[in-house]
Amino acid sequence: MILETERRAVVEHASELADLTPGRTGNLSVRSRGDGTDAGPGDAFAITPTGVPYDGFDAEDVPVVGTDGERLDGEMAPSSEVPMHSAIYRREDVGAIVHTHSPWATALAVADQPLPPIHYMIVAVGKRVPVAEYAPYGTDELAENIVTAMTEASSTASLIENHGLVVTAPDLETALENTHHVESLARLYLESRSAGLEPQTLTDDQLETVLEKFESYGQ
Repeated sequence: MILETERRAVVEHASELADLTPGRTGNLSVRSRGDGTDAGPGDAFAITPTGVPYDGFDAEDVPVVGTDGERLDGEMAPSSEVPMHSAIYRREDVGAIVHTHSPWATALAVADQPLPPIHYMIVAVGKRVPVAEYAPYGTDELAENIVTAMTEASSTASLIENHGLVVTAPDLETALENTHHVESLARLYLESRSAGLEPQTLTDDQLETVLEKFESYGQ
């Protein structure tokens, strides 16, 4: 079974989407680690199947798709957002992608409002979270808009106008963790605004200091 490790990671973590997005509208993927399979290093990814409960599939069901968008393996059809995942993997050096319609981040997205640096934890994904221009879901146009927005903002995450959120990271655990960070910060921002307060934003110098400190954070 090609990309066995990546497919098992999709099965292991797919259920975490239930806390982030309504129904079956979220998806996630893990890029090949270059394990000597038919798909070369970084040339393919395992992705959640479309329209299936997050606990309703096994590793052999998980679709494997090439970064060119070609389906390579798996018993089930892949997520409709394959173009988004494929385009990001072709353009960005990332190992995993999480896409959700989490309520607070999506509230910003439908208002076409980027997430500013109101808290130092935003540096987990960059100095702000931009909004990618709307396009129909599952299209190459939407994928291009997302990649453009992240590139211009030097961010590993992007809101998607009238749609939701996408977060990238070196691995799936970090992508999911950072998705929670963005959702939490979006909630803080919107609740502050709804209370009639104007959230203070951090300066670029302050954010650079946090980035330096994060280099030695953790065990």
